[in-house]
Amino acid sequence: MAKIAFIGLGVMGYPMAGHLKNRGGHSVTVFNRTNAKAKAWAEEFGGVAADTPAQAAKDADFVFCCVGNDDDLRSVTTAKDGAFETLSPNAVFIDNTTASAEVARELDRAATAKGAHFLDAPVSGGQAGAENGVLTVMCGGEDSVFERAKPVIESYARMVGLMGPVGAGQLTKMMNQICIAGLVQGLAEALHFGTQAGLDIEKVVDVISKGAAGSWQMENRHKSMAAGQYDFGFAVDWMRKDLDIVLTEARRNGSNLPVTALVDQFYAEVQAMGGNRWDTSSLLARLNKKAD
Repeated sequence: MAKIAFIGLGVMGYPMAGHLKNRGGHSVTVFNRTNAKAKAWAEEFGGVAADTPAQAAKDADFVFCCVGNDDDLRSVTTAKDGAFETLSPNAVFIDNTTASAEVARELDRAATAKGAHFLDAPVSGGQAGAENGVLTVMCGGEDSVFERAKPVIESYARMVGLMGPVGAGQLTKMMNQICIAGLVQGLAEALHFGTQAGLDIEKVVDVISKGAAGSWQMENRHKSMAAGQYDFGFAVDWMRKDLDIVLTEARRNGSNLPVTALVDQFYAEVQAMGGNRWDTSSLLARLNKKAD
């Protein structure tokens, strides 16, 4: 049993911390910006709620973090009362936030200065994956640190892989989001086309999903998309945040991402329609609106 701190109890972090306590059998102290949520988690899972990230991280073997963006991450780590104030020598800080590779390297340097270790470990699988403990975790860091942390991370994951040095986990997550952006746009266009052509969407998907066009998105989202229901999974606001990270990194490394940039603008149009909290499959709503 390890002593664990978990910082950030959003729709992902709340169940992830729960799996570390119940499935992993670890001692877990949590911090959340809204303290009432930390207290609710502690009551539900039998852990401890801390008043600051520094208090949560004190004497912890592993400190997990899952917050919103780079600035949120800095505010709970290197800022006043942040986790790095009390990070123990040889502790491992595991960041599950989808953030930039730049901030991952920055926090790795800060952890090293404390005699501690850092893994960037963004996740894929959405809220359902977090609740069911079947996330995919993409890690960046040293081999020995990864091997030490992997059994603990597996409390909430189905797949945990080391992608390379610090920053590689975030770069891998960027590739993941590039793939999803193109896939969802393609699926939205196909469903829009089929509906306009008068086809039976269920019959079509039953056939083409068994061939080269098949994907997780098609299997799991085509019915709700066809019904105009967009309350499933990853929100448009979050996807745009992730695509901003992708496109910023692409400008830095000289990558050419025309489809990703275009889909990002399509999501901006969905936001203008009031779809900020719709899930990413709402690209179809944009196409249907233009056809009206």
